[in-house]
Amino acid sequence: MKRMKIIVATLSLVLFTCGLVMAQTAKIGVLIPKSGPGGLFGPSSQNAATLAAEQINARGGLAGQKIELLFGDVGVPPAEAVQTAMGLWKGMGVKAFIGMHDSAVREALIGRFAGQVPYVYTPVYEGGECSTSVFIVGETPDQQLKPVLPWISKKEKVSKWYLIGNDYNWPRDTNKAAKGYIAAAGGSVVGEEYLPFTVNEFDTSLQRIKSSGADAVLITLVGGASVNFNRAFASFGMDKQAIRLGTLIEENTLVGIGKGNSKRLYSSAAYFASLQTPSAKKLIAAYTKRFGNEAAVLNTLGQSTYDGLLLLEALAKKAGSLDAKALEKAAEGVSFSGPRGTATMRGKHVAQSIYVADGSSGTFEVIKSFDNVSPGNNCK
Repeated sequence: MKRMKIIVATLSLVLFTCGLVMAQTAKIGVLIPKSGPGGLFGPSSQNAATLAAEQINARGGLAGQKIELLFGDVGVPPAEAVQTAMGLWKGMGVKAFIGMHDSAVREALIGRFAGQVPYVYTPVYEGGECSTSVFIVGETPDQQLKPVLPWISKKEKVSKWYLIGNDYNWPRDTNKAAKGYIAAAGGSVVGEEYLPFTVNEFDTSLQRIKSSGADAVLITLVGGASVNFNRAFASFGMDKQAIRLGTLIEENTLVGIGKGNSKRLYSSAAYFASLQTPSAKKLIAAYTKRFGNEAAVLNTLGQSTYDGLLLLEALAKKAGSLDAKALEKAAEGVSFSGPRGTATMRGKHVAQSIYVADGSSGTFEVIKSFDNVSPGNNCK
């Protein structure tokens, strides 16, 4: 009987301990495109999030809870993406989300989350998102274009801009802002068009650009569309007529475009894998050690999931929990340091350094930086 009591007591202790371990685990949903036009960015996004979670767990987790990442593919229409997220949230018990996906999906998710679950949105986007329990680390047009357009216009002696993007809210809203920056720099917009994601042939668009007399093209095409457009642009010899500036042309896209097709091609972003700052070099070393030399190359989109988890860590530390209301109260003024530098949240967005890189050699060479650039129309 005494032995039986010892066994029961031991079993109870084991069950209690297991319960504590479970209570100390926080399931975090990472919503990334593994398919569709943005599928190009999925592998680097997953790797960067995985590395961030492992590093955060090594230093104590989120408010004392170990991170368990659950990934969801949102490279699908918004309604399907919402179902994926709901399955993770309601079905799997996810406590917070990191989202690296397009703006159409973001808007659909926010409508369903309704401020009840923390949601860190990480990629380049059009600005202006102020919903409850939504926190932004990605670049806005005020950061990527407001300081860059005057500088590159002067450097390259260009003034006639043609705007081309995919047909959804990020390109349209980005270009709406860009028109003001172009005018302020003394330039003009000589053409503007938006194409569905399914378009692979750009002959008509290139003829329009040629006829417009444009000496600069602002590109807000996504993934494969950007690759195909830029290849065709070079094959038409348009790189002799106009420079190109992209706000979503990152390392994977540049590889797809190819060295021979990237003459006079520039990109503006808060992160490039070629950055030589100590924090950026430290990330590359850790990433290579963890995933190997053949891993998907880091880029501003993939790396943004890393920063998204760093922000969530800082929010949870300040709030003492992952409760959506507590994080909302803690957000203003919270700071974190990462590969992009130190960022402080104001109005649910972060000021950050912006870099201009030249892709003419087939790899990005950072040629200009703008420090501590405000995200602009952030939330009061």
